[in-house]
Amino acid sequence: MNVWSLTQGVIRRRLASRYNRTMNVTHANFAGLDLLASAVLLIDAEQQIRYINAAGENLLAVSSRAAIGKPLAAICTCSTTLQSALDNGLNNNWGYTGQNIEVCRQDGEILNLNCTVTPLRPDIAAGMRLLLELQPIEHHLAATREERLIEQQQASRELIRNLAHEIKNPLGGIRGAAQLLEHELASPSQKEYTQVIIKEADRLQDLMQRLLTPHRAMLPATVNIHEILERVRSLLRAEFPGSLAVHRDYDTSLPELIGDREQLIQAVLNVARNAAQAMGGDGEIILRTRSLRQVTLAKKRYRLAIELKVIDNGPGIPDAIRERMFYPLVSGRDGGNGLGLTIAQNFIQHHHGTIDCASRPGNTVFTMRLPVEHG
Repeated sequence: MNVWSLTQGVIRRRLASRYNRTMNVTHANFAGLDLLASAVLLIDAEQQIRYINAAGENLLAVSSRAAIGKPLAAICTCSTTLQSALDNGLNNNWGYTGQNIEVCRQDGEILNLNCTVTPLRPDIAAGMRLLLELQPIEHHLAATREERLIEQQQASRELIRNLAHEIKNPLGGIRGAAQLLEHELASPSQKEYTQVIIKEADRLQDLMQRLLTPHRAMLPATVNIHEILERVRSLLRAEFPGSLAVHRDYDTSLPELIGDREQLIQAVLNVARNAAQAMGGDGEIILRTRSLRQVTLAKKRYRLAIELKVIDNGPGIPDAIRERMFYPLVSGRDGGNGLGLTIAQNFIQHHHGTIDCASRPGNTVFTMRLPVEHG
């Protein structure tokens, strides 16, 4: 068990103890719950939500303002097992701990969670009766997988960067020799072969340059994520005129962040362009933004982050490359060079953020999370 898990356990035990001995509970008493990585909800006798912490808002995709005072059933659909546990907690004062419990959010996403229901003393002020703790079963697996992938990808990028440097110089020599040879040839048909050499050398030079480009220094400034998305949207509409629909779903209350404007435009554009190309320019892309509170990104904790999703209704990512889609030179499209997602991931990581993907036919979601304040 790591230090963070131990810290959470201590906080949780202390708070639970305080709930059951305090007669005058206020919202300030629950401030420590925002430190927990697991979602925590306090529920009254009518199964209405009286409190939800930051992790709960993130998990259930709902703000505390929209959730407090509403029945739990209004923001998610619980499985029969969990609903029975909530009923028993209220009626019989029974606690419950269950694994791999299914909960459906308002947006239709199915969550598989570990759940704990803890009855609270009925004489606690404000009428709170149950403490419901929800934790995604993939949380720890995802963190471990993310750490492993980052290490593998850093090693892979370093290897390719070194290879690119080694390849660039000989390519210049090959191109120059082909140009000299072209001047010595009298037959136009023979010059066609030197043109092939020159054009292929130029193509490889461009490929090498793109492999090295993500390693340039950042130029940080204050940026607005929606200005970046509007730029991406205009570029997509110009590149794919006609039947490609690009919709907005913005949270306009999001704050500005510090970042490299050009890198962020390129990162989002690479993801969105991949989606458009996968659909042949005929489909629907949604650009969605939301805020996240108390979130861990790349093993650092941040008070506030921006979540950006690029959603398309295309054919989905082939299973054969799903685990390797961010690796250099891996492409699922004929004619693709396999650098778009690699560069996008590099730029997002430069901003201390993360990028991941969930895909099935008809629904592919790339999720980018960027901290507003550095941890």
